[in-house]
Amino acid sequence: MDFAFDEKTEELRGQLLEFMDSHIYPAEPVFEQQLAERDDPWAIPPVVEELKAEARKRGLWNFFLPGDHGAGLTNLQYAPLAEITGRSIRLAPTALNCAAPDTGNMEVLTMFGTEQQQKQWLEPLLNGEIRSAFAMTEPDVASSDARNIETAIRRDGDEYVVNGRKWYISGAMNPACKIFIVMGKTDPDAAPHKQPGRGGAPAGGRQQHSMILVPRDAPGVTVKRGMHVFGYDDSDHGGHAEVLFEDVRVPVENLIAGEGDGFAIAQARLGPGRIHHCMRAIGMAERALELMCRRAISREAFGKPIAQQGVVQDWIAESRVKIEQQRLLVLKTAWLMDTVGNQGAHTEIQAIKISTPVAVEWILDKAVQVHGAGGVSQDFPLAAMWAGNRTLRLADGPDEVHKRSLARRELKKYLSEGAK
Repeated sequence: MDFAFDEKTEELRGQLLEFMDSHIYPAEPVFEQQLAERDDPWAIPPVVEELKAEARKRGLWNFFLPGDHGAGLTNLQYAPLAEITGRSIRLAPTALNCAAPDTGNMEVLTMFGTEQQQKQWLEPLLNGEIRSAFAMTEPDVASSDARNIETAIRRDGDEYVVNGRKWYISGAMNPACKIFIVMGKTDPDAAPHKQPGRGGAPAGGRQQHSMILVPRDAPGVTVKRGMHVFGYDDSDHGGHAEVLFEDVRVPVENLIAGEGDGFAIAQARLGPGRIHHCMRAIGMAERALELMCRRAISREAFGKPIAQQGVVQDWIAESRVKIEQQRLLVLKTAWLMDTVGNQGAHTEIQAIKISTPVAVEWILDKAVQVHGAGGVSQDFPLAAMWAGNRTLRLADGPDEVHKRSLARRELKKYLSEGAK
């Protein structure tokens, strides 16, 4: 078993690490200052565009997307690069055009978009010229069960009419957000869903949910408010919005794939998204452990450095163990996705989605504790990192849903044939 990265990955890791040292980390205080000085509370600081231009010039761009549209990397090659970007989660993913929700939306348009949809929306997203949002979650139903999604997408001649209410729509407050991918029901009387076909393709047959492209400036679209996350508005990367769709009319050509394909598209989109979150979360954990160690060495309590306190040494050791465990599981999952496909890696994708955010949350909590009051302040990135990581236990499916599915998959091995 070979645990070494291949030559291409090592070369890109070296380039990315240098970019982090020369541009990303020095830009962090500039970013904070520009956030504080902006007039528009949702404007993205100018330093972000500067970083994007520099990253693209260096070829550090669209790593997440395999094939001709992206950098041509496998999931296994992308994993260590995404981890590095997680060390500066507010800047690095965006600088490399590898930030959610755009990554998932670009994957959807690459896999299922028509030539016109790709030209109109995918190309400017790939070029980093616009941003996008994925409108799935709704406040009036338990969206952890996607079958509950109630937004109506009704055909009326050569148009679809969209009516519904969404919230926690990531990136929707960003002034550069130009397009929503909206999930809703085109056929409420059909079957709730079917599993995706081979390779993540729509399963076919009559089903309830579809996905459609809705321009942010379409008449009837109202971005009502930015939602807070543990008190943060997350305006540094576009925020999360409550959005109303009231008799919004879009051409039938804006439908993605076909009517009833929405659930299968969502599953094809969320698999890579889940592992990308976990890849970056490991980078967050590495940054937190580094900060924990530096703080423990530099501060004294009760006559000796905090680093000499047994409980702190225990936290540091446990943190390293957790990071190594999670990294290996994520790399295995990435390898399986490359070799047997997302469906073949379903168990492992769920396992990392359950375990990685919890492990990283534990590490961040201990790093905050070592920093004392500083850990919950704006002077260190730990509090914001904790809040962001904690949302991963809800985003792309809550822990309990993944555990339910994983347990049923395990139990199925032991049930007699035909048992339910």
